[in-house]
Amino acid sequence: MGSHARGSRRAPHAPRRRLAVAAVAAATTLSLLTASGAAQGLVEHQSEAATISRGAVESEHVGFTGAGYVDYDNAFGGYVEYAVTAARAGTHALVFRYANGSDADRPLALTVDGARAGTVSFPGTGAWTAWRDVTASVRLREGVNRVRATATTEDGGPNADRLTVDDTDTEPPTPPRDLRAAGRSQTSVSLEWDAASDDVGVVGYDVYQHGQLMTSVSGTTLSATVTGLRPDTAYDWTVFARDAAPNVSQASNNVVVRTDAPPPDNEAPTAPGRLRATGKSSTSVSLAWEASTDNVGVTGYVVHRDGAQVGTTDGSSATISGLATGTGYRFAVRARDAAGNLSAFSDEVIVAPGGEVPPGAPGPGLVTTLLEGTDVPWGLAFLPDGSALVSERERFVLYVLSPDGTRTDVGRVPGAQGTNGEGGVLGVALSPTFATDGHVFIYHTAAGGNQVVRARLVGETLTGWTTILGGVPRNRYHNGGGLRFSPDGRYLFVSTGDAQNGSYGQNLDTNAGKILRIHPDGSIPADNPFPGKAIWSYGHRNVQGLDFDSQGRLWATEFGNNSQDELNLIQRGGNYGWPGCEGTQGYCEGSIPPKRTWPTSAAGPSGLAIVNDHLFVGTTVGKRLYRLRVEGSELVEQEIYFQGEYGRLRTVRVDREGDLWLTTSWDLDDEVGNDRVLHVDVEYRGS
Repeated sequence: MGSHARGSRRAPHAPRRRLAVAAVAAATTLSLLTASGAAQGLVEHQSEAATISRGAVESEHVGFTGAGYVDYDNAFGGYVEYAVTAARAGTHALVFRYANGSDADRPLALTVDGARAGTVSFPGTGAWTAWRDVTASVRLREGVNRVRATATTEDGGPNADRLTVDDTDTEPPTPPRDLRAAGRSQTSVSLEWDAASDDVGVVGYDVYQHGQLMTSVSGTTLSATVTGLRPDTAYDWTVFARDAAPNVSQASNNVVVRTDAPPPDNEAPTAPGRLRATGKSSTSVSLAWEASTDNVGVTGYVVHRDGAQVGTTDGSSATISGLATGTGYRFAVRARDAAGNLSAFSDEVIVAPGGEVPPGAPGPGLVTTLLEGTDVPWGLAFLPDGSALVSERERFVLYVLSPDGTRTDVGRVPGAQGTNGEGGVLGVALSPTFATDGHVFIYHTAAGGNQVVRARLVGETLTGWTTILGGVPRNRYHNGGGLRFSPDGRYLFVSTGDAQNGSYGQNLDTNAGKILRIHPDGSIPADNPFPGKAIWSYGHRNVQGLDFDSQGRLWATEFGNNSQDELNLIQRGGNYGWPGCEGTQGYCEGSIPPKRTWPTSAAGPSGLAIVNDHLFVGTTVGKRLYRLRVEGSELVEQEIYFQGEYGRLRTVRVDREGDLWLTTSWDLDDEVGNDRVLHVDVEYRGS
């Protein structure tokens, strides 16, 4: 074409084996796509079998599929017209396979049944034997469509091998509109909404409460009632539409509904009994007592020393640290219920600390508030001077918090966006060589998806922002957000969520629903399990907490859907089952089982920190801190602390002194800015 007559494109024939290899490669590609479910509806149309005007079927250039290809005349107006049968009306992907050995673009105008559908560019491929694909999206009607590709220049068109039509439905429904409360009681909420629309049809609606699926209804039902809720509690509702593909819509508007309050509880618990000292060190005292009773239920205990409150605990024991050797202290305990009623004091005991602190198992003790009035503190990493770098999810800022509670803002993350849910500025990690490079790594939500960025902390300012990993799918919930460097400092591990599209968990062509492993500069390690991909493990729903044990093994917390939350020991290339398998339930064949599960009503595991092979897990829904010990490859000796005392616990970190820092995360709009950063003294007991 161009200055050449037809036939000048010919090149010497290659051995026929090359054509066979090309055909096998094409067949392999289709086979892989079909295995993943992405190629359902792929229909192939050979160009030589189409209607041809001002062109001819040729076969001299190797690498084509089928019996040949179409060689357009060197003229304006030549075309190839394909009869495309669509099983549904809507947008379809048309993939043209072509070769263009010239330097000039040979664009083709597309029409569908005579109606203009746009123009597609066909740039040079370097040789007439070099075949490439170009894709166009057009709307087809159900049934037979006449798709015509017409040359728009006097050079004619490229050599046309085939047209592949993807009939798969990839267009999600529109979000449901006008979500609204239709009723409520102490334990239920009723919702209504206006219908979503879809090019094929809406088959169902999923009702979520703060990222957790609560119920599903059919595509013709525009209301739902959720039962089993807690009285006098604010719930944040969103509805999603889905079609049969299944494609999932973006979120509806959200609505916060508070369940009705029960009758007031004015009855206080009974006083704790038989308070006694069970152990002591040179600077601490351990106490125990008999549990109190209450008409509704005891939620915790308040420990007093010399008349002043010094700590709280969920169970009937506590360790008070920071005491002076040989000094006698007076201790007493009170019980508390959910309404805030306090019991009478227990009997007092007088104890004097003495002896030495043994090494061993860590146990939480006195809790001190370092900072109040912060807004969803999510990420936390310790600086060399012992202070912490903290991120605020909703305000998109980072600040340095010293051990004495002094806050110093150091920067706002450029391009950060919220999602009115779980998106925003999330995980924070410091470079293993921070002392020399000052690098800080931050996971946050942006317009194009979730991403990891790197900046330098210079004095009291973050500067030199660089994106090292981008394009992780986002949604209102399930955005992941954890960051953790490997013990050797060579790799950065990143936890992501499934962006409320469960199919992403098993899809190795997306970074959603995964744990990722990259170098600090964002490049992909050559020994990752899936070549060229950042994926380290897959089949995850929403992973947030990451940490390593003494053997260098990676552990991760994962939010379940509506039955089981998970604590997983991560294996290279491992499949953790989602969406078919949740915890140990569902279709779990071939997936790696969790090392510990909890009911979703008792956990919501977010933060994770490991010290002396003891795992501390902060929970949001459960409002408690779990501690478990690693024994071989299993977890034993679960303990529970702070149940209900500090609300939703988001982040857990261990400082260089061996103490815990916790952050709280209320999340609801009527509690913005009501979060805290807590310091927990840790007592280490001999094993």
